[in-house]
Amino acid sequence: MAWFKRTQKGIQTPTEQKKDVPKGLWYKSPTGKIVDAEQLESNFYVSPEDGYHVRIGSNEYFKILFDDNKFKELDKGMTAKDPLDFEDTKKYTDRLKAAQEKTGLKDAVRTAVGKSKGKELVIACMDFKFVGGSMGSVVGEKIARAADYALKNKLPFMIISKSGGARMQEAALSLMQLAKTSVKLAQLANAKIPYISLCTDPTTGGTTASFAMLGDINISEPGALIGFAGPRVVKDTTGKDLPKDFQTAEFLKEKGFLDFIVKRSELKDKVNLYLDLIQNQPVRK
Repeated sequence: MAWFKRTQKGIQTPTEQKKDVPKGLWYKSPTGKIVDAEQLESNFYVSPEDGYHVRIGSNEYFKILFDDNKFKELDKGMTAKDPLDFEDTKKYTDRLKAAQEKTGLKDAVRTAVGKSKGKELVIACMDFKFVGGSMGSVVGEKIARAADYALKNKLPFMIISKSGGARMQEAALSLMQLAKTSVKLAQLANAKIPYISLCTDPTTGGTTASFAMLGDINISEPGALIGFAGPRVVKDTTGKDLPKDFQTAEFLKEKGFLDFIVKRSELKDKVNLYLDLIQNQPVRK
C-alpha cells in the first residue's frame, strides 16, 4: 500500500523539481477514449478504440500519401498581403504574423508533387490550424498554380479540404478565389486530367461551394463535418429541426453528395485504385 499513499506526513517537493506529464503523451477522443500518442500516430491518427479521425494537417497527409514522404513543395514562400488594410480586434498583418509563428506555415494551404504508389500526383492540402483553414488569395492562387502544374505535366490532381470558409479579412478578394479555382478545375476536366476532392473535418463555407464539391470523385473521411452554413444558421433560416447526423459525411453520402467514405488507413490505396481505373491503367498492388 506504500506505493499508493504516503507513509510520512509533511513531505514537500520544491516547485522547480515537480515533473509534468509531457504534452502529447496521451490523446482523448471526443467519445472519451484515451489513446497513447505514439499508438495514435502509428494508426494514421485514428483512435483504435472508436475509429475517430483526429484532425491532422498537410505534414501528416503528405506522409500518408507520398511514397517515403518524399515530395517537392510548390510555391513554398507565397504569403498573403493586406490590400484592404483590414483591422478587427487586431490588424490582419499581425494576425498573419502570429499564425505563421505559431504554426510554422506561410498560409492555410500547401501544395506539392511527389510519387504515390510509384506514380506522380499533385496534392493541395489545407491546414485548419492556420486561421481556421480560411480561404484567402494565397489559398486560391496556390491551388490555381498547382492545377496549372498538373495541367502542364498531365498529372492527376487532389485537393484535401479542411476549412472554415472564406477569409473575412480579405472580403471580396477571398470570394474571387471560388471562381478562380473552379475555372482551373474546369480546365483539368477539359484536358481529361483526373481531379479528386477529399473532404475532411471540417469542410465548410466557400470551400464547399467551390473546389471541394467539384471533383471527378468526391470522397470524405468518416464523421467529417461538411456543409455550407453551420447547423444553427440552417435551423434558424428554415425554422425546422434538422435530420439526425445532418452535415456529416455519412448523411451526405446517403444524399448523393459524396461518392464514398474512406478510412485514413485505406486512403492511399483507394485514391490510386481510382486513378488507375479512370485512366484505364493496370491496377497497382
